[in-house]
Amino acid sequence: MDQLDDYADQRLINGCIYCGGYEDTREHVPSKAFLDPPLPSYLPVVGACRYCNNGFSLDEQYLACLIECVTTGTTDPDQLTRERVAKALRHSQALRAKLEKARYQKDGRTHFMIEPERVKRVLSKLAQGHAVFELSQPCSGPPSRMWYAPLESLTEEQRDSFEASQIGETFGEVGSRGMQRLLVTQLTLQSSAGETSSVNLLINGWVEVQEGRYRYHGADYGDEVTIKIVLSEYLACEATWAM
Repeated sequence: MDQLDDYADQRLINGCIYCGGYEDTREHVPSKAFLDPPLPSYLPVVGACRYCNNGFSLDEQYLACLIECVTTGTTDPDQLTRERVAKALRHSQALRAKLEKARYQKDGRTHFMIEPERVKRVLSKLAQGHAVFELSQPCSGPPSRMWYAPLESLTEEQRDSFEASQIGETFGEVGSRGMQRLLVTQLTLQSSAGETSSVNLLINGWVEVQEGRYRYHGADYGDEVTIKIVLSEYLACEATWAM
């Protein structure tokens, strides 16, 4: 991903972006648990307190391991494709046992029972981080709306809507990274009477942190902020905060 400096008004963001407490650490968004080495040379970072920075670690590890086990259909570290996850499961027998207990067979396929609150907690945290880093918009508290699901479970119409870039006529926070990524295009319209008019549109696309592992999209519509995330090209998430 491109390295962009944030020129937005820094007074908008004070303290830990998750709890508002004293900011004494830098938090990677996304966590390295969702990426593979070699890591991208430039990773998004935001300010966080030490408690919040460390407080999501076990849930992030759980979600990263869950996704890998779901996509490979096994909890056996020797059969996993992501060495980071394999190493984590070899190190934590308790986590591997938990995931193995959650595994079951249905209609000839392997499925896993998930812990929805842990998944939601991590995805909400990731979305909050992207809102601050990309849009310079602090989003406190739980999202107003949120959903997550495997990409393959979406209908074609749902997938097209989810994958679409933001198209609008207004800027978000001036100086934010999201504003700097905007592409400007002009749309020519023709009425039934043959009269033409032009409309300038702003297009904000997806940001790829690591190919095949993690990408996100941030959209500031003025009255609400929406963050979309895809992990391992498997799990899709969309979180929205009313502003």
